[in-house]
Amino acid sequence: MNPTIAMITFRSMLGRRRALLLFVLPAVLLILSLVLRLTNTNDLDVDTTVLQRFALGAVLPLLALIAGTGVIGPEIDDGQIMYILTKPIPRQVVILTKLAVAIVLVALFAAVPTLLAGVILGAPAGLTPAFTIGVLVGGVAYASVFVALGVMSRNAVTIGLLYALVWESLFGNFAPGAKKASILQWSLSVTHSLTDASTIKTAVTLPTAVTLLVIVTLAATALATFRLRSLTVASAE
Repeated sequence: MNPTIAMITFRSMLGRRRALLLFVLPAVLLILSLVLRLTNTNDLDVDTTVLQRFALGAVLPLLALIAGTGVIGPEIDDGQIMYILTKPIPRQVVILTKLAVAIVLVALFAAVPTLLAGVILGAPAGLTPAFTIGVLVGGVAYASVFVALGVMSRNAVTIGLLYALVWESLFGNFAPGAKKASILQWSLSVTHSLTDASTIKTAVTLPTAVTLLVIVTLAATALATFRLRSLTVASAE
């Protein structure tokens, strides 16, 4: 990991207009949790729905998309990435640094708010940390995929939205096969393994979920590194 690249990336991410969404999305989650708590809605089904469908199913993928594509996509689009690529820094270090920044942002703006939302809701013991860990684990996989998309395509945000909203949310509700090929479901399986709450349902077993999470994370990181090397060669030509 390169500290200089990490610092520049953090500064760039938090200075862009899209960074507002990093604050807005978790704020909505926390406000919703507070409203439910103030209205005395103390129900396990409600708590699970908020943490699963909103925190894990909506806030996480959207924040990971913003962070994952934002740490490198804009630099490629405007050519600023060439300043980094001309330095004697291994391409895998560049990708791993960008990915680390994206993961930290996901942890700060998705995992921490999920923990706070569970506390505000007054969710039963075990449910809140289970979802927090599920969000964190899923965030690593989402971030790696979206960083790879940011390197590979100028339409990374559109493709990411299609995956998160159409494939996982729409097709996942109707096609069992699509549900199993879903980072959301893999993360939910991890969450399910950490709590006894009967309100959590998952379509993937824990060993399968962990295996797929690791494979996707490593494959996406390797693909992003390979693509960045190709980008350097193409630019030099």
